[in-house]
Amino acid sequence: MRILITGAHGQLGSELLKQLTEGRNSIGTIPNEYIGADFVGIDIEHIDITNSDIIAGYIRENNFNIIFNCAAFTNVDLCETDTVSAYAVNADSPLYMAKAAKESSTRFIHISTDYVFSGNDRTPRNENDKTGPETVYGKSKLQGEENVISVNADSVIVRTAWLYGLNGKNFVKTILSLAKEKGMLRVVDDQLGNPTNAADLAHHLLKLAVSNEDGIFHCTGNGICSWYDFAKEIVRLSGIDAVVEPCTTEEFKRPAKRPAFSALDNKRLRETVGDEMREWQDAISEYVHEIIIGI
Repeated sequence: MRILITGAHGQLGSELLKQLTEGRNSIGTIPNEYIGADFVGIDIEHIDITNSDIIAGYIRENNFNIIFNCAAFTNVDLCETDTVSAYAVNADSPLYMAKAAKESSTRFIHISTDYVFSGNDRTPRNENDKTGPETVYGKSKLQGEENVISVNADSVIVRTAWLYGLNGKNFVKTILSLAKEKGMLRVVDDQLGNPTNAADLAHHLLKLAVSNEDGIFHCTGNGICSWYDFAKEIVRLSGIDAVVEPCTTEEFKRPAKRPAFSALDNKRLRETVGDEMREWQDAISEYVHEIIIGI
């Protein structure tokens, strides 16, 4: 089996490479189909995924069995001004890859986001709910989903949210750094969602890739909290002597609108390959203890 992972330096791409190397993760072992697999990770310095000829040619020439597209333009605020780059990476490149994968009979797994919803509803969104993005980031990612399905209906699209992993920057590492440096933090308590450990997400992506399932899936940590709740738990677990205080979104103006309620429901996951995503408190506890030595 030959596997390609794009966005290999990111939180999710690097975690997939780690699990394919080690054969297991925090939840358990990965499927037996991956034993002896040949896998390669690429990132921005390797291949220009926004060039249709280059990325399509690369896919055709290498005879991959599975492609995990973890590459994305995820700077939500920058997307508002650099719309060309946002759509090139989040909408156009998935089209090129999905089309080439279809022509090569390659399984295509594409990662999307909770931002495809408006964030104005007060119940967790499932895969059949109406989308309605209100940011350039969300609109570009939704266009990417639609592009993938239009050329490769057998693809798997996985929406996730509030992701944190061992590699790269994330909310958890920022909170730990600020708590240690400043001793007092103010974090918004009027934005709710599902913190998601990249290890848990990667485990489910590997399961989905070797299943017969296709279409859209939601895959986030189980349980809902605010960013303030999340930050308080991170600081508590770290043992750092710092105070976390709540504030409102209005007190922290940002170029891109943040969804007030972006929780997702892993409905199709439960109904198919099974939902083994951990409760967010359990997943973050392991993560903080894993990285605390490096703080």
